Amino acid sequence: MKSIVAVASLFTTALAFAPAQQGTTTSLALKDFCNGYAGGDSVEPMFVGETGSKNFDPLGLTESCADWVPWFRESELKHGRIAMLATVGAIVPEFVRIPGEQFSFEAIPKVIDAHDALPDSMIQIFAAISYLEATSFGALANMNEFDRMPGDYGFDPLSLKPKDEAKYRELQLKELKNGRLAMVAIGGIVAGSLVTGNGFPYLP
Repeated sequence: MKSIVAVASLFTTALAFAPAQQGTTTSLALKDFCNGYAGGDSVEPMFVGETGSKNFDPLGLTESCADWVPWFRESELKHGRIAMLATVGAIVPEFVRIPGEQFSFEAIPKVIDAHDALPDSMIQIFAAISYLEATSFGALANMNEFDRMPGDYGFDPLSLKPKDEAKYRELQLKELKNGRLAMVAIGGIVAGSLVTGNGFPYLP
């Protein structure tokens, strides 16, 4: 089971390098790089291809699979959001546990062992994730027909979405970069835990 988790973590890490695509407004022309989504104007020093870090797409997926670009961004955002939660969920229990003998440090000294030690909890988590996925099927299936940007489900109960367009695009870029970093991080956490057998900071 642990080997399956390790392979899955490496696959998640690979997704972090998918081409950048996220939008702020439907008024952007489709001829813009990656439909004009946030992330194309990166400033990180990446000397790959003709454009370097700007409009980074060495495999040309934004051109060869142009119709799939919104789905690519939707998938990247979803994986990034999950990875951010997973990273927090992997590190916090190294220091603090929820009440319950089965969750204690004595019962599960290493967080990575919780997967096999708590099968009932894993089933509950899987059921919750399945429900959330099922409720998003309609939005995913009609993303190209409705006026909805990838990753935008209209869920903002705390009204955190900036009204200013520039600030909103900046917030989108922050989410995108943190999500990519988290995908790499959770892959490293799982791999480090399995290889070294140690908890945080997962070093030999």
